[in-house]
Amino acid sequence: MRRLDEPTVPGRVLDDTDLRELYAYPPELTTPWLRVNFVSSLDGAVAVDGRSGGLGTPADKNVFGLLRELADVILVGAGTARTENYGGARTSEALRERRAAAGLSAVPPIAVVTASGNLDPGMRLFTDTSVPPIVFTSGAVPEKKRRVLADAGADVRVIADDDIGGEALVAAVDRAGWSRVLCEGGPRLFGRMIADGVVDDLCLTWRPCSLPDRRTASLTPLPPLSPRCGAPIWCATTTARSSPDGYAIPAPRSDRELFGGNRSNVLASMVCPF
Repeated sequence: MRRLDEPTVPGRVLDDTDLRELYAYPPELTTPWLRVNFVSSLDGAVAVDGRSGGLGTPADKNVFGLLRELADVILVGAGTARTENYGGARTSEALRERRAAAGLSAVPPIAVVTASGNLDPGMRLFTDTSVPPIVFTSGAVPEKKRRVLADAGADVRVIADDDIGGEALVAAVDRAGWSRVLCEGGPRLFGRMIADGVVDDLCLTWRPCSLPDRRTASLTPLPPLSPRCGAPIWCATTTARSSPDGYAIPAPRSDRELFGGNRSNVLASMVCPF
């Protein structure tokens, strides 16, 4: 991966230390900083055959793992957890040491957002994890259903009476003491959080291709990114064409007042090669 705006040596290949600095959360956070990460084709497809992995590349997977390393908690919608067959986050001894040095827990928990409570206790989410998953759900879910999930090993937390919006999610992670929050999907959850104005970073991987076969592509419209919801993404397609790897495209962390609200919603992005 390379930066398109490399300030020192143009075209310099970024190592993992460089990427950690580029994607680092702001220091000394006093409220949760909510980052969302997803991949899309140029024509808006977010999945192939129902799964986002079909759009990924090695560079995208590298950033995916790095963003997990930097986070206190990983948020995911129930639909994505089911479709992608989510299990617990994976770690290594070196990763545990880096997280400990950063003041993070050894393994970031997976927190699933579900207003219906429709999760199978036999999912890998519950059976293949080293830390208990969190289930953020609503009071509309019957107590019996919540108890089944708790018996499967989940930490079930009711965070809203019925509909779960962005503010309820931010309040829930704040109560849990998590400042560095990573959301991995799906598009429906992304769209709701962006529309509710609670997103601080958008890490977007564009796979520069189109998917003409709509039977294999899932196209989910997201709210338009207005100046209130995001800064422009910088990209240079002609430069990306000539590279065998990805290009990191950092956006400057602007003052929060720039976008007329309490949150800056600055975008960071990566463009994968053709």
